Amino acid sequence: MLKSLLNTAVVALGLAAFALPATPVDARSLDEVLSSGVVRVGVNPSLPPRALYDDNNEIVGFEPDIAAAIAEMLGVELELVRVGSPDRIPFVASGRVDFVMGAMARTAERAKVIDYTVPLHTASYGIVTPADSGIKSFEDLNSDAVTLVQVRGTTAVAWLEANVPNATLLLLDNYEDRDRALAQGRADASFDGIDSVSYRLRIFPEREWNVIPYPAFGIEYSGLGVQKGNSTLKDWLNIALFDLHRTGVVEAKWQEWFLQPMPAPVPYSPFF
Repeated sequence: MLKSLLNTAVVALGLAAFALPATPVDARSLDEVLSSGVVRVGVNPSLPPRALYDDNNEIVGFEPDIAAAIAEMLGVELELVRVGSPDRIPFVASGRVDFVMGAMARTAERAKVIDYTVPLHTASYGIVTPADSGIKSFEDLNSDAVTLVQVRGTTAVAWLEANVPNATLLLLDNYEDRDRALAQGRADASFDGIDSVSYRLRIFPEREWNVIPYPAFGIEYSGLGVQKGNSTLKDWLNIALFDLHRTGVVEAKWQEWFLQPMPAPVPYSPFF
């Protein structure tokens, strides 16, 4: 069985992050968002360049830019709400945000709890490891001598439990801590989305990195998460995303922030 390096405090924090209120607040419908004059959007500023803090302590990035475009289409003000990877789903499921971003990969398990829009972007997966780690392939990960550092609540965790059972798994709460653990030698590798690796790891110029794509994992699709049953907002967002894809806004913003094209284009259609 895959071993996990978790202390009691970390476990308690993770469980608290996933706990939903006993009586969630109903999500605001499209009409309620419009009448309020504000749309509340959850973004994760520990996922640069999807979202990050700038020198003025403002949240910027690909997702805030897309959220701003959606708010402009709605004709309302934008309120960005900070979320982390573990609490993305609880925030939207409990009505604390109108929709959530933060690299929300679509999974069957998550779709039991929230509804998804059509995809905003795709993602490709692979290994990130220091150049001197000796790790050259996915098969090298399945060893009791290897520690993988992953972010709690992300798609890859359950998949790794099933596919590399001999590795030790170190679960942390955000990608900034993940990156530091790799740079400091507290872990040998991480398996996750690699689209933002070049942007993220340049803050550690003293280290050399290997990024090893793993196409067998497949292309992942990330949408916007909305509260279960909030069809009026979800349906409008689907049309808005179609327009943002059709006019090239999504791809242009992706290339502006990620410094490369999206790994696979989102096949938009007027018949969502």
